[in-house]
Amino acid sequence: MIKNDTVSQMNGGYVLPKETFFNLPVEKQNNLIEAAQKEFSRAPLNEASISNILKHAQIPRGSFYQYFTDKEDAFFYLIELATIKSRDQFLNYLEEVNGDLVATFTKLFKQLLLEFKKEENRSFFRNIFLNMNYKTECFFAKGMELEDSSAQLIKVTDMKALNAKDTEDLIRISKILRTVTIWHLIEHFAKERSYEESLIFFEKDLGLLKQGLYKKSE
Repeated sequence: MIKNDTVSQMNGGYVLPKETFFNLPVEKQNNLIEAAQKEFSRAPLNEASISNILKHAQIPRGSFYQYFTDKEDAFFYLIELATIKSRDQFLNYLEEVNGDLVATFTKLFKQLLLEFKKEENRSFFRNIFLNMNYKTECFFAKGMELEDSSAQLIKVTDMKALNAKDTEDLIRISKILRTVTIWHLIEHFAKERSYEESLIFFEKDLGLLKQGLYKKSE
């Protein structure tokens, strides 16, 4: 289940709850987050009901609007919490594998697939990825951007293994790998692939990127 472990405001995406939300005790924040996730697990954003969120959270309608502008703000805040967690995991994995960027994305992909296996997460993320539009995709990608962590990224990444001459190239490579990762997460749900099948297809695509798209001239 997605949780907010701190009352501090998150700063990775474009949407935040209102200030009054962060004035709540963490337990009450998580109660509202859990209620919203339960509803967005039942139905995609366009079909979700604020009334159901209120029912699950056991709060009056007026209280919800003290914390969020609308259900869309609540939805994107849940995505923000999830993607910030993934970004932190990514940077930890990068250190664990001694700066191997492809190995890091593979570890993150595996971890996300394991998270999706959990009953409390699967329906929620399934609704996200199978109903992803341009705004949702951009927001999801924004939350996983590494530009704000570029100094740490270039410090930890094994640059000698990459065809990258500077930080800008490194960021571009990470964006390509991030895009491939998101696409395979969509296909995991769309094609109802197992953990093992999803990993095979993902690693095949990363293998092609590592080899390069053109044959090397002899």
